[in-house]
Amino acid sequence: MARKKSIRERFREWDADAFDLTEQISGPMHPAPQTPDPVIPEPDTHVTWIEERQTRAFARIYPVLAAVLGAVMIAFLLRTVLALPAFGAAGTPTDNEVVERYVRDGLSETGAVNIVAGVILDYRAFDTLGESHVLFTALTAVLILLLGQPNDETDETGTLTMQHDRVVTMTASILVPIIILFGVYVILNGHLGPGGGFSGGAIIGAGLILYAIAFGFGRIEAFLNLRSFRGICLAALWFYSLSKCYSFFCGANGLHTIFSPGEAGRILSAGLILPLNVAVGIVVACTMYGLFSVFQRGKI
Repeated sequence: MARKKSIRERFREWDADAFDLTEQISGPMHPAPQTPDPVIPEPDTHVTWIEERQTRAFARIYPVLAAVLGAVMIAFLLRTVLALPAFGAAGTPTDNEVVERYVRDGLSETGAVNIVAGVILDYRAFDTLGESHVLFTALTAVLILLLGQPNDETDETGTLTMQHDRVVTMTASILVPIIILFGVYVILNGHLGPGGGFSGGAIIGAGLILYAIAFGFGRIEAFLNLRSFRGICLAALWFYSLSKCYSFFCGANGLHTIFSPGEAGRILSAGLILPLNVAVGIVVACTMYGLFSVFQRGKI
């Protein structure tokens, strides 16, 4: 079976025919010497056939697997919903001893004056761990899809044009330190009052975004590039995971832990809640800035 000619080969044949016709009309022509075209190796038809077959097989199997996985997840969620107690029933969490335990013993068991922080980062710390991993996974997906794609709104150095606006730069030079300092305060104060890692991390991320808009990404890259970004986020998530696994293991087996609740009301109290707030704040701040940087210029 004859191989189908490529567009390049057909164009060269057409160009040769046109040259012969011109030479017949206007006489012989002496074109400039041209270098010979490089020899293009013939494609391996066996490998190409295997790749095409694998692509077709994947195109047929993928929708089936996606539908099966979706059906399994839907069945699992429906079964979970059916197992929940009826609304207003006596066995619901709002009417049993769980809430009473939080209110009565939350301060003594966690050391957190802010009982919400005690619930989120102590009693239900694994839920918060999952939320932190969701943020990190979302950013990872954005990096996979958009990393390396150029953006016309940035110049060759990857900085924003807003850095030439004196009003923006002067305002940002005053506000950014205040915003970041306030975000740190909200994180460190999360076990004593309203605040915590999520809200404080969002504030710090907003400060970093404002700094990038005003002064460009070059200065931030000095301490927060892709390599340091990965290391910081992974270190925060690993610390959260390992520390809470240790805490829950000791609690489930009645073992003494090295993390004492401390004296309620002091900044260095509430056991693991303060460092866990810091870890969550780091992940949230890096995620916000990372998403902005990737969408704006295609990289961190």
